[in-house]
Amino acid sequence: MDQKLAYPKRARDLSAEDRRRLLNQLEWGRNLSEVALDRLIHGGIALDFRRRRFIYRAGDPSDSLYAILRGRVKLCRIEADSDREAVIDILSEGSLFGESALYSTAGLRENCAIAYEQALLLKIPAGAFQESMVEDQRLHNYTFRLIGQRLENAERRLADFALNAIPRRLERLLAEYSERYGVVEDDGVLIDIPLPHREIASIVGSTRESVTVRLNAMKREGTIAFVNRKILVKRPAPTAIS
Repeated sequence: MDQKLAYPKRARDLSAEDRRRLLNQLEWGRNLSEVALDRLIHGGIALDFRRRRFIYRAGDPSDSLYAILRGRVKLCRIEADSDREAVIDILSEGSLFGESALYSTAGLRENCAIAYEQALLLKIPAGAFQESMVEDQRLHNYTFRLIGQRLENAERRLADFALNAIPRRLERLLAEYSERYGVVEDDGVLIDIPLPHREIASIVGSTRESVTVRLNAMKREGTIAFVNRKILVKRPAPTAIS
């Protein structure tokens, strides 16, 4: 029987058993030992965030990690003087973020986290998370793999900015998001999150106008289509065999 909790359910209404079941549904949480899981559940606080609300800002204390129980979260940097935004990533349900709380020497956030849509999060104090890592080697290994993967992604993105022009960056982004958020349709893969052009521009390091021009060109070429504010990456046409 599916034990998935009905959503939306207010964070303040979640019991310890509710939080346990939600964590057990996450890839990294389902096989944790009871001791490690109990530390996360009883040390953590469930929080609701409405769309576009800040979870934390640059300069806030870096003292907790967050598990996304429902919804999506955007990680970004915002330039203080101009409010220009550089999107680092858009994380989906099941993701863990805020891991700088484990290693930041300054003890302050360098990035911002914003609810990309209505989100339910479990805020876990760094101390409780570290104790759980000691209790369960699987959580320890997962966390270090996560940090390593995000470092690799940052290095790959830096190389992409240095070596590739905007059209190529955009193609790579659509391919990546097709894998991460794709839903298979008859004529292609639907990227199942709304992606406004300004968000795409922030991710690939361009302007909204340039992204709009390129996406419209791809639509005319037949490689993508727009479906209810989402992007459908179309399958290549089959090649005739003579």
